[in-house]
Amino acid sequence: MTLFQGVRCGPAGAIPEPSRGRRVTNILAFRALAILFWLAIPACSASSSHWVTTWACGVQLTEPHNLPPVALASNTLRQFVHTTLGGKTVRVRFSNAYGTEPVTINAAHIALAKGKGSAGSGEIAPGTDTKLSFAGAHSVVIPPGKEAVSDPVDFSLPRLTNLAISIYFGQAPAKTVTGHPGSRTTSFIVPENAVSSPSLPEATKTTRWYIIAGVDVLADEPSCAVVTLGDSITDGRGSTTDGNDRWPDNLARRLATNPPTANVAVVNMGIGGNAVLRGGLGPPATARFERDVLGQCGVRYLIVFEGVNDIGNVPDVDAPAIVTNLINAYTEFATKAKARGIRPYIATITPFGGNNYYTAAREAARQSVNTWIRTNTVYDSVIDFDAVVRDPANPERLLPAYDTGDHLHLSPAGYKAMADAIDLKLFAH
Repeated sequence: MTLFQGVRCGPAGAIPEPSRGRRVTNILAFRALAILFWLAIPACSASSSHWVTTWACGVQLTEPHNLPPVALASNTLRQFVHTTLGGKTVRVRFSNAYGTEPVTINAAHIALAKGKGSAGSGEIAPGTDTKLSFAGAHSVVIPPGKEAVSDPVDFSLPRLTNLAISIYFGQAPAKTVTGHPGSRTTSFIVPENAVSSPSLPEATKTTRWYIIAGVDVLADEPSCAVVTLGDSITDGRGSTTDGNDRWPDNLARRLATNPPTANVAVVNMGIGGNAVLRGGLGPPATARFERDVLGQCGVRYLIVFEGVNDIGNVPDVDAPAIVTNLINAYTEFATKAKARGIRPYIATITPFGGNNYYTAAREAARQSVNTWIRTNTVYDSVIDFDAVVRDPANPERLLPAYDTGDHLHLSPAGYKAMADAIDLKLFAH
């Protein structure tokens, strides 16, 4: 186990800064304190109340063209996330997994969004601004490659709400920034300390998330989470900025308004451009499975919906081999999930006819993979997204009403159709 890492649901990943302007310089003392801090935080448990992840994102090294438009260092960054499961006790996870320099958080606050929250001026609801702490301190230094988890804080978080996370940075990397480029959500950057400001009308705006990795709530034992592991179609390319209308968002709304499943959170682990096996953007699914699926809190269900980027980027001559390799990876995912008591479901790969991914050999590979998915005995159930969104008159293509125009990504109507097709009985535990 690497120092600061381990079970992501439990141990915090960094040492709280003892006081402003003072740093731990002795590496042996630093490590000893880290171990004590790690041991002080309990892991996710099966007690009557336990941590459940209500929101998270798959973090990656931010590509140069997606870096913050202004420096994070010495500035305030306010970001909005759409949480799914509510609770009265909350904690937030911050990540410097891909940074090559420490990240110093001088202050971090959470608040409920005012109205839609992530649009306009980044307003927060009056009376909800709440300080976060880290082992009792209001600042924390996150070493390169590590993460920090805030102390639990009393906070009334409704289900299906926009939560503002405001960070006032000290030191922060300029080029090796840990983030999630496909936020489809507006973030706000302003000079100096503005974590408690009711609105940020003069902010520089960006549609990216940086440093934040997850939000957990303390929930009753029946509460749990489903993780959606995927690529840009799960990440929501083609959805509405600040609209929270990706297919996992729509699934979360359906679950929350259906009494037998109202205590199931949805954790979207889609990464745009991601691949299952190798290449693509962000760590491939085989490399991030432990972190992004098994490392979330309270996970009881998994939906695997990924593979189109593997198929779409393979040379035609290698298309038959990619089928075998994907099936092997899918089987590994199901085996790992079941070993942790997680019920795994898998979805068919949707059409890409008309996109530059399309060749006859790649389409044959997609059909072969989907045939295996529909007939496999490894997963507990199959979600046939292909059947839901394909054009009946041309099954190699998306239905025009669901096509954004690139013949790969879906429109908000398409994402709603996908979520609506999922049998909620799969999550009635």
